Amino acid sequence: MATPVKVAIVYYSSTGTVAEIAKELHDAAIKTGAEVRLLKAAELAPREAIESNPNWAANHAATATIPHATPADIEWADVVLFGTATRFGNVSAQLKQFMDSLGGLWSQGKLANKVYSGFTSSATDHGGQESTLLALYNSIYHFGGILVAPGFTDPLKFTDGNPYGTSHVDSQGSNPVNEATRAAARYQAQRAVQIATQLKAA
Repeated sequence: MATPVKVAIVYYSSTGTVAEIAKELHDAAIKTGAEVRLLKAAELAPREAIESNPNWAANHAATATIPHATPADIEWADVVLFGTATRFGNVSAQLKQFMDSLGGLWSQGKLANKVYSGFTSSATDHGGQESTLLALYNSIYHFGGILVAPGFTDPLKFTDGNPYGTSHVDSQGSNPVNEATRAAARYQAQRAVQIATQLKAA
């Protein structure tokens, strides 16, 4: 029997939107038969900042049991799905700090030849989702990773509309993660596992 594809989903989420997308990706990857780890980047913000925003504080508490990602998780994985809220059109400091900690693995060539893909959210329309994913993918090129974006490879992507990765506009918390975003996340997870399966078989 073939060895299952190993998937690490590593995300940073402040108020919970990216966390919810990560859970959708997790469940979809599990359904493919993959072995999956759901992991978060460590919080860097001070407690006072977290507690000043009720949604941030609630998500911080709700995800307290999710393990922090480590470089060993990335070494273990065949597929890495990185998720981040957009910060001024860029990757959040929390996720970037974790990615910057992977230099040791990078120097040994242990980040290369894995499948990578990304997902994000923003508070507003045109809030930097595409530039955030493109910025995220700059690191993947340096890793020597195999970037598997969803593209427009399924009709549902014309509803979601983002070929770079799953994304959602939460409209300052008034627009919960909807079925279009969930469907895009499920498809992205399935596609990443499918490509990784083919690479392992080869």
